Amino acid sequence: MNTLLAHPLLRLLCLVTLLGGCAVTDRVPERTASAQARWAVLTLENTTTTPMAGARAEAVARALLHTLGVNDVVRPPAPTRDALFDPAPAADTEAAIAWARGAGVRYLLTGTVDEWQYKVGVDGEPAVGLALHIIDVEDGSTLWSGVGARTGWGRDSLAAVAQTLIKSLLAPVVR
Repeated sequence: MNTLLAHPLLRLLCLVTLLGGCAVTDRVPERTASAQARWAVLTLENTTTTPMAGARAEAVARALLHTLGVNDVVRPPAPTRDALFDPAPAADTEAAIAWARGAGVRYLLTGTVDEWQYKVGVDGEPAVGLALHIIDVEDGSTLWSGVGARTGWGRDSLAAVAQTLIKSLLAPVVR
């Protein structure tokens, strides 16, 4: 007896449809930022209840910029206060832009971490949600924005899911 799922192409289509529901991304289309320029990555604002989620996302983004061909990534000065759970105020971003201008930075990567956790349940799937922004330091404008959310399987690590999400957002932009 033949069933519809016995056909290999139909099985592949079902698998792609199922896996496609694990990630959602939206980004500004057709904008690029030069990989040859100097970049800086700010600690992302942490709006989750997970301690240091913004700093973890920053570390992943910094490493991924190198894999995307950005050779000159500098670290901004550490904030003067401990922002474990509180999002950084807008004044911190303005101070970072002023610092970046003095340091010869062209692009500043910043953003917000909205979810960074293992979901409660039998499998404990990792889940990451974030918004990224690339600021053109020359004029202070937002060159690009992207938001995304991704979950993994019970055997996946949180860092691996974050890496996949951040790379999917940044890869089309960094040229």
